[in-house]
Amino acid sequence: MSIHIGAKEGDIAEVVLLPGDPLRAKFVAETFLENPVLYTSIRNILGYTGTYKGKRVSVQGTGMGIPSISIYVNELFKEYGVKRAIRIGTAGALHKDVKIRDLVLAMSACTDSGANNIRFGSRNFAPTATFSLLKTAWDIAVSKGWQPKAGAVVSSDMFYTEDPDEWKLWAKFGCLAMEMECAELYTLAAKFGREALCILTISDSLVTGEATTAEERQNTFTRMMETALETAIS
Repeated sequence: MSIHIGAKEGDIAEVVLLPGDPLRAKFVAETFLENPVLYTSIRNILGYTGTYKGKRVSVQGTGMGIPSISIYVNELFKEYGVKRAIRIGTAGALHKDVKIRDLVLAMSACTDSGANNIRFGSRNFAPTATFSLLKTAWDIAVSKGWQPKAGAVVSSDMFYTEDPDEWKLWAKFGCLAMEMECAELYTLAAKFGREALCILTISDSLVTGEATTAEERQNTFTRMMETALETAIS
């Protein structure tokens, strides 16, 4: 039994969806999974296991930011034998052609976090998605007519930055969106030899200032959820 998840052996499936918001985990479990069972509510970070189209799937909240997702993914990989982890999160658009509610598949994740500096010192590691999952998610989204975008994203440690124009540098180098967890998920998947993908929905735009509500982010980004579930069981 792990420290922060606290589930028993066998409670968690080998494939797990990872929303940051625990209430999004609850929404996914109650909306898409058959016979969902709550296996953890420690710190109100909720985790459920059920079935999707006859296959066992878990959905585990991770909280916000790299330190938080690092705790949960470490435990999922080390203590519960999770083999495939798909983040379903929100992100801020960095380009005018990336619109609110667009689906973004993160091929790679740049970051300003110090986590990999601690790991690698002066070396630079390139956190990258599992290609087979990326291709599967792309094909699924395209088949549904959802016009996904794929490219680099930025995993930022700071939501409220000292420089409000800092995002423009990332945009200049082609990053599509900014979020707060993907780089750590990809790094840990590489370390443990697991599969990982980040599927994001654009919830706001740093370019236009548009934004969705908290309730919309929690309950309405179903294209991302469906794409992730179909990819998870592929």
